[in-house]
Amino acid sequence: MTEVPSPAAPLPPHLPSSTYRLQLHAGFDFAAARRLLPYLARLGVTEVYLSPVWTSTPGSTHGYDVTDHAQVNPALGGEAGLRRLSARARELGLGLILDFVPNHMGIQGGHNPYWEDVLTHGQASRYAHFFDISWQPLKRALENKVLLPVLGEQYGRVLERGELVLHREGGTFFLTYWERRLPVSPRTLAGPLTALAAELVGLLPAADHAELASVARAAANLPVSTSADLTDEDRLARAQESEVITRRLGTLAEASRPVRAALDRMVTETNADPARLDALIQDQNYRLASWRVAAEQINYRRFFDINDLAALRMEDPRVFDWAHAKLFELIGDGVVTGVRLDHTDGLYDPAGYFRALQRGAARALGREWRGEEGEALPLYVVAEKILEPGEALPGDWAIHGTTGYDFLAQLGGTFVEAGHEEEVTAIYRRFTGDRASYGEHLYAGKHLIQRVSLPGEVNVLAEHLERLAEADLRFRDFTLSQLREVIRETIASFPVYRTYVREGGSREPGDDAKIEHAVREAKAHRAAAGRDLDPSLFDFLSAVLRLDAPGEATRARYADFALKFQQLTGPVTAKGAEDTAFYRYARLLSLNEVGGDPALFGTPPRAFHAAARARQARWPHAMLAASTHDTKRGEDTRARISVLSELPQTWAAYLSGWSPLIRSLEQDLDTGRAPAALDTYTLLQTVLGAYPLDGRLEDFGERLSAYLLKAAREAKLRTSWAAPDGEYEAALEHLVRGLLGHERFLSSLGELHARISTHGAQNGLSATLVRLTAPGVPDTYQGCEGWNQSLVDPDNRRPVDYPARARLLARIEKRWPVDGPGLAADLLARYPDGGVKLLVTWAALRARRAHPELFRHGGYRPIEAGKYLLAFAREHADEVAVTVAPRLTLTLTREKAPWALGEVWGNRQLTLPRPGSYRNVLTGERLRVRGQKVPVAKVLETFPLALLVRE
Repeated sequence: MTEVPSPAAPLPPHLPSSTYRLQLHAGFDFAAARRLLPYLARLGVTEVYLSPVWTSTPGSTHGYDVTDHAQVNPALGGEAGLRRLSARARELGLGLILDFVPNHMGIQGGHNPYWEDVLTHGQASRYAHFFDISWQPLKRALENKVLLPVLGEQYGRVLERGELVLHREGGTFFLTYWERRLPVSPRTLAGPLTALAAELVGLLPAADHAELASVARAAANLPVSTSADLTDEDRLARAQESEVITRRLGTLAEASRPVRAALDRMVTETNADPARLDALIQDQNYRLASWRVAAEQINYRRFFDINDLAALRMEDPRVFDWAHAKLFELIGDGVVTGVRLDHTDGLYDPAGYFRALQRGAARALGREWRGEEGEALPLYVVAEKILEPGEALPGDWAIHGTTGYDFLAQLGGTFVEAGHEEEVTAIYRRFTGDRASYGEHLYAGKHLIQRVSLPGEVNVLAEHLERLAEADLRFRDFTLSQLREVIRETIASFPVYRTYVREGGSREPGDDAKIEHAVREAKAHRAAAGRDLDPSLFDFLSAVLRLDAPGEATRARYADFALKFQQLTGPVTAKGAEDTAFYRYARLLSLNEVGGDPALFGTPPRAFHAAARARQARWPHAMLAASTHDTKRGEDTRARISVLSELPQTWAAYLSGWSPLIRSLEQDLDTGRAPAALDTYTLLQTVLGAYPLDGRLEDFGERLSAYLLKAAREAKLRTSWAAPDGEYEAALEHLVRGLLGHERFLSSLGELHARISTHGAQNGLSATLVRLTAPGVPDTYQGCEGWNQSLVDPDNRRPVDYPARARLLARIEKRWPVDGPGLAADLLARYPDGGVKLLVTWAALRARRAHPELFRHGGYRPIEAGKYLLAFAREHADEVAVTVAPRLTLTLTREKAPWALGEVWGNRQLTLPRPGSYRNVLTGERLRVRGQKVPVAKVLETFPLALLVRE
């Protein structure tokens, strides 16, 4: 009889060894993913990691615009399809990790029933507490309304042109603006229906007239939608009564031709009279407006500056319980083995959310979880979190780590030659004329975002801070504009994405220091610009953010502001950095990646080792990423661009040779010469990084043009998403087409490509091996078992040719292990097809599955092997695995050899942790080590990297 553990001694959580990310959409649904599972099992991963599976906006290709957390997306195959996928995965020994979106919902096009209910009933909606709406904003016209910036023009012009139209279907009235359908509150129909009933006295059968009048009275008696004091029962009763009113009116209209004709006439007359239609629209719980006013007047919190993504109040237990009910059901049924959390920095209280998630998962699994220090977490959870250099993940978070952007940046930096920073910087400055540092671009970008993209959110905070100041005699004379400026300046100077002060006053170590740093820098920026603000303004804000208040009541008011302030610093930093400064500072684009800091020119191996040891000690199950759905460039695009750091003078010579052609393709516009040198420099690095290894350029121009257009718009210098400049964007297209259509340029580009190609491939192979063997849970983004030379989305979400990958893997399996060395040599010789990367991925994942405890719990020992190797050992009991990953091989080989093999390494020695017999699992070759030192030339004699597993 099997002994069942007691609740006090719960089963350990399921922990993945490796994951494989799949992007789901209608064209690649649960059924398609299920067909792929045998291949993924053969590849060696232990978990399939899915993009959001919840119902989302129709046609969504990513799933982050969730419209219903309570339902699995029918477009993907619904819950039945997900359960079939999970069952097949279990048969193959695979788990399932789901991407969950707790911060926001998609509200586009009327497809979100909860948002539509709020538009219908206002504050009286059953779901008004779902969304973070400011019902009492400074702009009086928005009081008790939601701003809906969905119009393409000013409201008055749209109304005059007849683009807003009232409709009736049965007993339901609604407005349309082109394809968008907008609800009409039943209570606002009371006046028109009452007037209609008065007009029809004596013209209708008595019973029909009585029913029409009764419906009008019922509509008038609905609780007012501006009331925030209604109980949940009141809100439910209002919704139910509204449905009854609609049903009664529909039944009456269907049964009575005169009533039906009268209602249709009312609709026609309303549409024919703009004033009458306007009066009805003004009575609604939303205010229609041009999309251009959204940034400044928006009164609901959004995901970044995207109007169609409304933020959720996940801190409300009712919202939490609703949003996670289906997830917990799937966890309890064993369908789901782990969760990846999207954008948790947007939450009101991330730490509190993580604990609530783990408690809910524990209940679903029938376990007890007290949340005590050292207690195992019930569910495997990783959170999307960007860590700035030197910033540590809060140690008490109830998660297993981040999704790996910190690792991505650390690893990518090891393939950059830090010793050439000055030369690369000088070349960039000469070509572009840009003399600003990355820090200066970031500061300017954060200010720009606050003024252009998120001024509404800043205004809401400023109004909130003004109310706090008004209540304090020392600060009540501060003006709203002054308080707005001090908020902007402090956010622009913030050193991290956000702090984590909580309602009760607890906070993460160092939070106060980060606040004080931001305030100090903000003061200095203002002084340097000659635009001083009263220093006590900054001191007041600092006190509020640190909850430094004289009494509990004031401290509670400060906390409400501080937590909302923390929800804004992250979006401003993300938009100011990743979506602005990353596109304005193009010194070396491989460094301009999510989670990275372009100011840091390379990661010394010692720093990488220190970070890896820290991760092993504190976050051994954190995810390790190289490419994601959000990365600006695929891992192998970055790997190739990094090679430029090794040959700056060669790069400068090519730039010089291309310059006459580039100048001939530029155009003189009223706004200046186009394209700008910055965009050209961005393009040239991108052309080289994404240059197809197979040499096929059929769709290369389209991909480059789409990328360059997005890059220019994100930079917001000569064109932007909000104000596109058609002439400038045409000049970008002209440059791309002109360069790719010029034979001498293509010949020169091909020559440079040939010089760096194998060294870029080496970087990619080395990075793959390190990711698959370092402490943590390595994630392989879809298709990245082969080369990934993608660009920013949607390019990085292109379909993967899985049948070709499966055939290639079958050939590898057929020749292994009988002819491991020959197989490795053959794949290396034809490296452009990606088979060599597939071999490394497959072999390393097989090693992880064969030695689960070694890679899950093994210690991390850096191996000092000189400048050109990133080497380390994993040790657990008697098991040892040694990773040997070359770096900077163009410099090492002096371009005299395509790969760093054999005698290239001279007399360099590698010190292994223990003597014995080791097998290089990448080639099958055996290496006998009598002492502890072994020549690198021997280890890398036939293949340019090694994973040595002690036998």
